[in-house]
Amino acid sequence: MTSYPQQPVPGRDPGPPEPRYPDPAGTAAAGVGPRVGEPLSEEDASYRRYQQEDRSIGEIASDVLDNASTLIRQELDLAKAEVKQSATQAGKGAGMLAGAGVAGHLMLISLTLTVWWALAVAIGDSEEPALGWSGLIVTIIWAVVAAVLALVGKNELSNVQGVPRTQDTVKKIPNAATGNEEKNR
Repeated sequence: MTSYPQQPVPGRDPGPPEPRYPDPAGTAAAGVGPRVGEPLSEEDASYRRYQQEDRSIGEIASDVLDNASTLIRQELDLAKAEVKQSATQAGKGAGMLAGAGVAGHLMLISLTLTVWWALAVAIGDSEEPALGWSGLIVTIIWAVVAAVLALVGKNELSNVQGVPRTQDTVKKIPNAATGNEEKNR
């Protein structure tokens, strides 16, 4: 397999060169082992990085703590985003309920007067309308309407989900911290 050098793209950092097999003993010419210039396998590249690292336990522990703090920071950011989304949804639902309440109240006033007078004339007569009984009937009708609106509003507010993704990912932290990520799948 012939490998051609890549031309650098203007404005882009080409990054580190791909690790290649060295051939100090000249074994590639004899057909033994990998050929010179072939890319290292993932396993060989990982081992070579391991050999080149000269890190103390303290440095490794520092990296682990940095990674843990990054993970916690990311979880907090996710929780903030989900709480904001839930609060926005709850705010919209509450705003709609408030608007419906104001409009319903204004309509209630005018409709109540109309229905109350119409029932009073229907129960009594036009000379002596039955205002008391018609007022009671109209009050009962509007109590039923208010109960229905309250139940619908309560259902809308109960649809707020909270922070489900954050809860799910926080449950996975203990397995990830102990190196058992496969249990999270």
